[in-house]
Amino acid sequence: MSPCVKSLPAPVFTEAMEPAVRLAGLSKVFGTKVAVDHLDLTVRPGCLFGLLGPNGAGKTTTLSMATGLLRPDGGTAEVLGHDVWADPAAAKARIGVLPDGLRLFDRLSGRELLRYVGLLRRVPAATIADRSDQLLEALGLTADRDTLVVEYSAGMAKKIGLACALIHAPRLLVLDEPFEAVDPVSGEGIRSILRNFVAGGGTAVLSSHVMELVESLCDEVAVVARGRVLTSGSLDDVRQGESLQQRFLDLVGFRAVGEDTLTWLRSSSD
Repeated sequence: MSPCVKSLPAPVFTEAMEPAVRLAGLSKVFGTKVAVDHLDLTVRPGCLFGLLGPNGAGKTTTLSMATGLLRPDGGTAEVLGHDVWADPAAAKARIGVLPDGLRLFDRLSGRELLRYVGLLRRVPAATIADRSDQLLEALGLTADRDTLVVEYSAGMAKKIGLACALIHAPRLLVLDEPFEAVDPVSGEGIRSILRNFVAGGGTAVLSSHVMELVESLCDEVAVVARGRVLTSGSLDDVRQGESLQQRFLDLVGFRAVGEDTLTWLRSSSD
C-alpha cells in the first residue's frame, strides 16, 4: 500500500440511503443500432462495483450517459440523489470520471494538468498542490511530474487521468477500463487506492474485460449484453458457485469454435 493512502474504517450503510447510482430505463440508439436498451441498474453506496460485458455490449455508452458525457434517448440517470441531466452541476460535482479513450491537455506537464483540473473543480490552490504531490507519489509519477503528458506512455496517461478524476475528492468514481495498459506494479497501486477510497465512504464503478481482476477486487458486479443487464448483485450471487469467467461465458452465450472450423489453419503451405 502506498504511504500516501491511509486505511479508514469501513462505513455502515442502510437501506434508507440514496443509491450511489440509479439508472432506470436508460436507452440510446445510434442510427439502427440499439446500444443501450431500457437498462436498469442500481449501485449501492460504499461498494466497488464491476461492470462486465463483451465488446459492443453497451458498457461505455451506459457509463457515458450515467456521468453526463452522452445524453440518453430515454430513461433517467441519478448519482447520489441528483439527476445527471436535470441537475448536471450538482451531479458532476460529486463524480470523478475516467472515460475510455480520454483526451488530455497533453501539452501540459502532469503537475500542470492536475492544477488545471483542480482549478476547474474549484479546489483551493494550496489544496491542489498538496493533493497533486500525494497523487503523483501514490501513482508512481513523481519523477515525471514536470514531463509533458504528450510524452507519457499509455499506462502513464491512464494513471494521470485517474489522478485528475480524484483531485477534487469525489464521492463516486466511474472508471472505464482503468487498468488497461497499466503494468502490474502500477495496477496494484491503483487497487490499493480504490480499496481505500471505498473504505473511506466512496463508491467506485469500473468496467473491465479482465475477469480475474474484477473477481479479486469488486464487491458487486453486473453483466451487460446487447444493451441490457443480464444479472446484477454480489459477487457470490452472480457467480452461483462457478468462476466469474465461466458464469460470464454462460450468460452471454459463448460458443467454442468447433473442430471443423478454420481447418486451413492446421496445415502449413509450402
